[in-house]
Amino acid sequence: MRFQPPGQIARALLGGPNLWDLVVFPLVLAALFLVAWGSHQMTAPYQLGEVIPISLDPANLPHYALRTTLRMALAMGLSLVFTFIYASLAAKYRRAEMIMIPALDILQSVPILGFLSLTVMGFIQLFPGSMLGPEAAAIFAIFTSQAWNMTFSFYHSLRMIPNDLRLAADAFQLSAWQRFWKLEVPFAMPGLVWNAMMSMSGGWFFVVASEAITVSNQTILLPGIGSYIALAIQQKDLTAIGYAILTMLVVIVLYDQLIFRPLVAWSEKFKFELTGAQDVPKSFVLSLVQRARWLPWLLSLPAAAWEFSLRLFRRLPAVPLSALAVRVTRRKRRLIDRLTLIAMGVAAIFAALTLARFVLGAVALSEVGHVMLLGLITGLRVLVLIGLATLVWVPVGVWIGMRPVLAARVQPIVLFLSAFPANLLFPLAVVIIARHHLNVEIWLSPLMILGTQWYILFNVIVGAASIPTDLKEAAANLGMRKWLLWRRLILPAVFPAYVTGGLTASGGAWNASVVTEVVNWGTTTLTATGIGAYIAQQTTAGDHPRIALGIAVMSLYVVVLNRTLWTRLYRYAQAHLALE
Repeated sequence: MRFQPPGQIARALLGGPNLWDLVVFPLVLAALFLVAWGSHQMTAPYQLGEVIPISLDPANLPHYALRTTLRMALAMGLSLVFTFIYASLAAKYRRAEMIMIPALDILQSVPILGFLSLTVMGFIQLFPGSMLGPEAAAIFAIFTSQAWNMTFSFYHSLRMIPNDLRLAADAFQLSAWQRFWKLEVPFAMPGLVWNAMMSMSGGWFFVVASEAITVSNQTILLPGIGSYIALAIQQKDLTAIGYAILTMLVVIVLYDQLIFRPLVAWSEKFKFELTGAQDVPKSFVLSLVQRARWLPWLLSLPAAAWEFSLRLFRRLPAVPLSALAVRVTRRKRRLIDRLTLIAMGVAAIFAALTLARFVLGAVALSEVGHVMLLGLITGLRVLVLIGLATLVWVPVGVWIGMRPVLAARVQPIVLFLSAFPANLLFPLAVVIIARHHLNVEIWLSPLMILGTQWYILFNVIVGAASIPTDLKEAAANLGMRKWLLWRRLILPAVFPAYVTGGLTASGGAWNASVVTEVVNWGTTTLTATGIGAYIAQQTTAGDHPRIALGIAVMSLYVVVLNRTLWTRLYRYAQAHLALE
């Protein structure tokens, strides 16, 4: 949205609203009212131990859906700010990257229950006597299910910016602030929008854990769809579960049509290509906003502030990474790298000793070995499931991404499937496994990949959709078909996006193991062998040394897997497959 001169704004306002304004403005006012009312409910008085009534009456579902959606929207805003800051620092400063990317691996591996067990009491004490404490804990939990995927996507996009675009930014003497908003964010925008959709769905997947908080035998149910589902599962009410699924479907379709589809259509203009695509995604809502007379002028006000910030910070120096490298000799650079590694090693040893002292005060060494074995079992499950998901969803994602019109139609379906909480399949899983006497170790595993496999599909769709039209036309003119087309064009184009999807899907599967290795349906509980079940059981019991042990072992496995597999794949993509 471009900033419009004051004279044009005055003429538009004096001309009065058109028909499209009469449609848009009531919708905007209704949305603002719902946000204000729902936010007011979040600040109601609350005392720890107070029982918040949750009813399975379907008439309450609109209120619950609003509360859940507000929590996820706030978490999404926090995730976006975190993504811009964290990924930018990691991508632009090599020594910061040495610390921040492994830290991100660890944060991604910490399950939501682990974050809740460590933070919920702190948030309650931060806002005593107010519902804001539990609400902040729930929003933070949802944030932990959204932020890492978006951060990895933005980080990888920054590292894959073509050199000619960097040189063009240098030639125009863009400041650091201008470079960020004129080059880096636009280049990363298509992938970031799709990963934001996936992150929103990831929040739905863990909505039960974030709204039905059970820590140290203390249960806090917040009004929302997650607590509604938790109560329905506890009471074995299949009708209520059906109402919850229907409500989720309606909410997902609404925010897909009103928010994400317009964003996908809008982000198409940032696609890096020389030839315009013939089939581009469209959005009725985006067209509606563009046709309105008054609304674009209102939206031009924040656009004017953005343009002013670009002019205000135009003298902020943008020091390329290559320039930093020139100022430091190779010997000094090696010395600084070694000192950085030594400092990281000392910090890691200190953290490990502190953790060992805390854990071994209550846990025997034999149990530590047992937990390591549990982590290995869960790790094997994750690798097998990611491999199977890759074989299935890479071809499907390419097929969808190469057809923008089809991608627009499939988008809400994939959003709903990725948002579908594994808890809603617990009744089906329990009934089938118990009735047919199936192996719990095998047949609970699909629940682990249920929500995370879509990271692969979404990112592959983005990679295929981002293939420049000129390259497609060149491949067609050269007569590339079948395997030659895949080997020369499609696989190199989608591979960087697949690495991002595989990395986040792997971390999400580890996280989901806490929810899916222990399945409850009424009084029936099925438990698979794995570190996820161990963490879930110790979290319910409030055993903090064992919670810390489980989280530490899971984090160790995730970091090792990411360093040995996904990081190497990413470096290969960066070295051999980046667009130049």
